[in-house]
Amino acid sequence: MVRENCNYNPDLSTDVDLTIKRAEHAGLKLAIIGRSIALVLLGLWLVFSRLNTNPDTAANFALLVGTFLVLGLMHFSIIGTRLDRFWIKYLFVTLDIGIVSGLIATQPLFATADLPAVMIFRSSMLSFYFVILGVSAVSFSPPLVLWSGFIGAAGYLSAYAAAVLQDGYVMDWADLPSNPTSQNVIDVVLNPSFGGTGSRIQEGIILVVVALLIAIVMHRAQNTLREKITAERDRQSITGIFGRFVPEPIVDAMIADQGLLEPIEREATILFTDIVGFTNLTERLGPKKTVEILNSYFDEMTGIVTDHGGIVASFHGDAILAIFNVPLENPDHADLALKAAQEMLARVGAQSFVGEKLSIRIGINSGSVIAGNVGGGGRQSYTVYGDAVNLASRLEALAKEQGVSLLVSEYSVKKLADQSKLVSVGTTAVRGQSKPVDIYTWGPGLDAN
Repeated sequence: MVRENCNYNPDLSTDVDLTIKRAEHAGLKLAIIGRSIALVLLGLWLVFSRLNTNPDTAANFALLVGTFLVLGLMHFSIIGTRLDRFWIKYLFVTLDIGIVSGLIATQPLFATADLPAVMIFRSSMLSFYFVILGVSAVSFSPPLVLWSGFIGAAGYLSAYAAAVLQDGYVMDWADLPSNPTSQNVIDVVLNPSFGGTGSRIQEGIILVVVALLIAIVMHRAQNTLREKITAERDRQSITGIFGRFVPEPIVDAMIADQGLLEPIEREATILFTDIVGFTNLTERLGPKKTVEILNSYFDEMTGIVTDHGGIVASFHGDAILAIFNVPLENPDHADLALKAAQEMLARVGAQSFVGEKLSIRIGINSGSVIAGNVGGGGRQSYTVYGDAVNLASRLEALAKEQGVSLLVSEYSVKKLADQSKLVSVGTTAVRGQSKPVDIYTWGPGLDAN
């Protein structure tokens, strides 16, 4: 029944790299879907706009679009399977760019006109490379975007180089005189053999620069996602250590410690509570019913502790060990512990738990403790050690001898802002203490049992 599930094994499904990889796979599939839609729309335009005037060209475009669609379908079916390899996505992008570049290098601007091959670069050939780059950007993979930019620029310039070799001679900006007239510009720039090599190189550079900018933005987005996943994993780590027994503010405060929770020494107030007659209760009701009662009781008591800024460090059978002022500091920890104890007594006195009435005893003490994550062999728990903890436990046991439901040590009383409702029980020797301890009870606690 022990609910102090303080051991935490990170869920591999939340691993940052695995999550990024899944995002890339989902992005690649989305990119292929977008690519297919773009191809269909572009294909319809290219085919139907030429169907009546040039049916052969329309048929060639239909074949080309079909080829691209088949390649996309092949890539889509491989993503995330055992056949998938890191280089597959680069291969298909290269095939896309290779096909586009090959067509630009070999196909004339108009099949019926005998024109220089470089004239095809006066149409919007570069836009096809930007479409491929845009599709790659959806993949959420910066390396793929960079690859698309560089290989796209290489393909585009290679197609231009092939056209130049095919023509044998092209005019360039260098053919203009140093102070050209309007007629000079018209004669050179509008010449069918004008290639504008510098402009083509500039276009290739622009393609690479845009790819670089997209990759940088995507890299930043990945880092942001990594930070979010890491923060969420840290939150899960803290939650895994403390279960649902830690209030949200404490969880937030401990995220900064990356869930390590190294042992610290600090003054704290310890609240130790036990159920009166628990052994007899177990014998009378049996283990199953007892567990149901304890679950209901622990839920109620834990809620009270967390509402007052404390945490339940552990359960020991029917006992609860709660601590205040660690790991989150609060100068009013003694007052909060006493208020929690008062509410716990009132709650137990006012209601039953799975039909069973209970009575409890509580011991409260303040002092220096060591608190933090301890354990070994992969198993850790957050707990507290120190003489202050032992005294709180012994005060709870001593409450039975004193006939009260709550005992508070002098060390806690000194820290209380309001001591008016506390009644001195006297000074008593406590086992494990070198000198007698003044102990107090809360007025209503005198007859709570």
